Amino acid sequence: MNINDTISKAFAQAGLDARSGPLKGVTETIRKALSTAGLGRGPASTPARADVIDVPARDISAKAPAQGAGEFMARTLSHPAGVRDYKLYRPAVRAGARKGPQPLVVMLHGCTQSADDFAAGTRMNRLADEQGFLVLYPEQSTSANASRCWNWFRPQDQVREGGEPALIAAMVQAVMDEQPVDAKRVFVAGLSAGAAMAVILGETWPDLFAAVGAHSGLPFAAAHDIPSAMAAMKGRGVMGGARFPGTADDPRRSATHAVPTIVFHGDRDHTVQQSNGQHITEQASHTEQPLSASSETGTAAGGRRYTREVHADAAGRARVEQWTVHGAGHAWSGGDAAGTYTDNAGPDASAEMLRFFLAQSPRG
Repeated sequence: MNINDTISKAFAQAGLDARSGPLKGVTETIRKALSTAGLGRGPASTPARADVIDVPARDISAKAPAQGAGEFMARTLSHPAGVRDYKLYRPAVRAGARKGPQPLVVMLHGCTQSADDFAAGTRMNRLADEQGFLVLYPEQSTSANASRCWNWFRPQDQVREGGEPALIAAMVQAVMDEQPVDAKRVFVAGLSAGAAMAVILGETWPDLFAAVGAHSGLPFAAAHDIPSAMAAMKGRGVMGGARFPGTADDPRRSATHAVPTIVFHGDRDHTVQQSNGQHITEQASHTEQPLSASSETGTAAGGRRYTREVHADAAGRARVEQWTVHGAGHAWSGGDAAGTYTDNAGPDASAEMLRFFLAQSPRG
């Protein structure tokens, strides 16, 4: 049974007619919301419509340019939690570059995207060529989620072992076995569902990831099923600030590991409400030592205004940054139009995340 049939049946059981009157169009609205979150699970061969995001979108073929001068390698990982493809970008060797272990940045795409699409849109590979680091792009499969979203809303994928966090961590280990990776400088960033999973990885694998970048994402344990996921995306799912109640029949948990985190979110995002970015900041700010906050405003070269809030430790090092991009929707700020879900008018989220990552003390 598809999404429309399921919703229509539910209305009929309630004695309501969604084919006419005030309820006309409700089915399509609900279907779009489910597809955006990757929650409307139909056959694996039926991906979500791309027009559910509030920015222009189009398909990017598997032969999309790697957006860099280095080598873009395809790999597959078999793990008890599943089988996933991934791509690894190894930057071009720069003249005079220092030899030795390199930082690794893990990039988690959003719903309906692919590794090639995300690489093109974020231009992270070009930064890798300039500054000398490896980039890992895990790729969600349609068999795991029909919309190719990371399953951030499932309790089994919000824990260290057994779900997608363990699978992605295993990819990192596979890359570390193959390439000269600096194990103390492994970072993870993502967009939308990928950002939500990046936050989960920071909480469940703080011994592996030194910092997190969350663009248009959701806080840890923001949802535990489909209804709570839809509520969280609309900004109604977080209760008690950064803390979540936990009972025998409510598997929501509280964040306990405050990994350095940089947050980007557009204040016109109607897919994942901006309040979610604020809650990510609140979770990440729960450190052993109090942080001091400061803020600044500016205008990006593309014309979008932004507010940058920095939460620094006693040594003046930024532990948390929150960027609010004014007028931006659900899109990667400063991204390239060669990829989907990008807004090139805003500040460069890729460059700012990388700056934040490399400024952190090496993990451990």
